[in-house]
Amino acid sequence: MRLYAYYRSSAAYRVRIALGLKGLAAEIRPVDIAANEQASDEFRRRNPQGLVPVLETDSGACLSQSVAILEWLEETAPDPALYPRTSLERARYRALCQHIASDIHPLNNLRVLRYLGGPLGQSQDAINTWYAHWITLGFTALEQEVIAWRGAYSLGELPGMFEVMLVPQLYNARRFSVATESFPALVDLDARCAELPAFRAAHPHRQPDTPEELRGVS
Repeated sequence: MRLYAYYRSSAAYRVRIALGLKGLAAEIRPVDIAANEQASDEFRRRNPQGLVPVLETDSGACLSQSVAILEWLEETAPDPALYPRTSLERARYRALCQHIASDIHPLNNLRVLRYLGGPLGQSQDAINTWYAHWITLGFTALEQEVIAWRGAYSLGELPGMFEVMLVPQLYNARRFSVATESFPALVDLDARCAELPAFRAAHPHRQPDTPEELRGVS
């Protein structure tokens, strides 16, 4: 498999984590979205949406949208499972995952931030305030959920899709200097994940296209 990704893309970060948790290998093919390479004709032949990540399967099929890719991985490589066992538990668990993937992340996506700073003429301070507002709102709700857990991770003694979604979002929050000390349960969960090989290998600062000055910086 090949994963077309950008080192700092949180959506690509999710897929890298899931691949690691499932013990699956994928060759990383960097796509520099800061330089708008995702808009090239070559890339759009793989994904007309012009977005990363794209996972090219062994059969040559190209899959886009990180959540769809993650669901495909769960269906085709079900062990270890990244969701709870019962349908009711899975529905509630998916709601937590979707809170990140659908309610937090899209509002802070790079193309949204570029639109705020470009056509809408917002200052960097205003953009940072926008970013922090949606992160803080979302994390406040998630903090209460995680506090109520009894195990070390969302699936008890194992991480699951929730951590796959959460860890990249915390990386983004720190990158934009959002205060995370108000969310100790989320921060502690992130720290436990950082000790696991799948999360360490997937970190943005350990990718083929990571700038030299960021390599190894946690």
